[in-house]
Amino acid sequence: MDHYLLTLWNSGAAGEVKVQQLAEILNLSTKQTRRKLSQWQEEGWLNFQAGIGRGNESKLVWYKDVESQYEQQFLSKLEKYSIEQVSKLLLYEWSLETKQRLMTRFQTKFGFHQEEHDRLIIPRFYRFLTYHPLKAADVHSANLIANIYNRVVALEEDNTIIPELAHSWEVKDKKLTLYLRKDVAFHDGSILKAEDVVQSFFRMKQDEIYAELWKPITKIYSSAPLIVDLEFPNGCTYILPLLSMITASIYKESNGQAIGTGSFYMGENSEEKTVLHAFKQYYGERPLLDTVEFIQVSREFGNVYYGAHESREVGTFEVESDSGFGIVVMNRYRHTDIARKEVRDFIHMLIDENRSQISTINSLISENHSGCLIGFSKPYSTPKIAKPSLSNPLQMKYTSYAKDVSIWLKNILESAGIKVKLAEVSFHDAVYHDHLKVNADLFIHGEIFELNQSFSYFNFLKNNISPLRKLIQSDPCLQNYIQAYDQLPFEQWIDHHLKIEDYLITNSLCIPLYYSKRQIPFSINLMNIKMKHFGYVDLSKLWMKPKL
Repeated sequence: MDHYLLTLWNSGAAGEVKVQQLAEILNLSTKQTRRKLSQWQEEGWLNFQAGIGRGNESKLVWYKDVESQYEQQFLSKLEKYSIEQVSKLLLYEWSLETKQRLMTRFQTKFGFHQEEHDRLIIPRFYRFLTYHPLKAADVHSANLIANIYNRVVALEEDNTIIPELAHSWEVKDKKLTLYLRKDVAFHDGSILKAEDVVQSFFRMKQDEIYAELWKPITKIYSSAPLIVDLEFPNGCTYILPLLSMITASIYKESNGQAIGTGSFYMGENSEEKTVLHAFKQYYGERPLLDTVEFIQVSREFGNVYYGAHESREVGTFEVESDSGFGIVVMNRYRHTDIARKEVRDFIHMLIDENRSQISTINSLISENHSGCLIGFSKPYSTPKIAKPSLSNPLQMKYTSYAKDVSIWLKNILESAGIKVKLAEVSFHDAVYHDHLKVNADLFIHGEIFELNQSFSYFNFLKNNISPLRKLIQSDPCLQNYIQAYDQLPFEQWIDHHLKIEDYLITNSLCIPLYYSKRQIPFSINLMNIKMKHFGYVDLSKLWMKPKL
């Protein structure tokens, strides 16, 4: 199957044509196009008669219905080949009606398969950027990591600390002692030792992203088998929440690969698919699924969790989870008009006046008139002010997930007489580098909290890839606020968060824009659906009623 041939067929090109026109349709050179036409003519798809002499048109005559025959080939391949091999064919330039038929048939291959093993096949729209705990700066990868690794403890939404690899712990005299479980197996069969935990903590402490978070901890060591000690002579009230982060997952390195102790282990991770297998020696409760496969598909594909034996008419219900919030960050430290408070306040006022339109861009986002802390941030409004004069257009950057909202904001600003230059930054550069944060006067940032929003807000402010990092570094008042966390009991953090949020909003530095939701349809026969880290489904708990 040649995607160029299907593209040409669906372009409607026929009769008198020019080779140059066909080349533009196919995005090929004229030489490559002539070679393709000759090949297709030999295969019996078409006849192409080149025009001879100046002004004489070439003529294209079709002999076969390409799309109809390709559709039959697609369905045949769907039965014979693996799902990831066939998924690539959906990226071809099908007509809308044919693509809908093919996607409907293709979707029957997804869901739960109960044959020799219980297998769940899930659409994957993007390849996972990483499955290494320390490198996971996006929620897609972090959700994968949550299933492959464990931490010593976990922090629940209500601030409760629960044991994972550590069954008990003691905090006294500015020292934490962890008591590890016995006979916990890594995925390679080796047994967890205290030294593995010490090494994992050292790596996180030395990582440039998390070094600031770990600064209060001065010593990490093992005083006895299955015992790990951490010392923080100047205090660290957040020591246990710190160790509960997904990025604080315990792992060992072997042949350049990170190996975990989690309920699933990595079986394959390629361009086409990612496969997780249940870890039968897992120290906790073994997953009820045997295999989870994430198959690469196009963005148009629906994400419904069905059983493979179920009719698509079976009842479904939607599980809604928080999928974060969006903010507008204005970089006061730049030597441009954005450094002037009256400019930022005017932009803030325009955002406040137009937030109610935000859901027209995407039905899953809604206006945020309060702040980042759901249930705690208070609604506010801005006063009416006159437009200040600006010497130059504002530089606004965006990355792919914020494109539509960024264009919307640009239009609002320009309608009010503020010129804006908009430029895209790759998602990778936006996350791991300062391209977005340094070279923009303002940008929209989307954030999703892990599970406990109090500690997540602190991490959002303090880690070295925070969208507010440059702002905080250039603002002594914000630095003092951040330093206060070291001595403030974790239970009192919310009030402190709100003081920082008020400062950011009052000075028009960090402007609440939207809340985001994720809605996932599930079959009514799926059991034990629980949303966990970053609003994703806990794969280790899912199961489906067997077909009788």
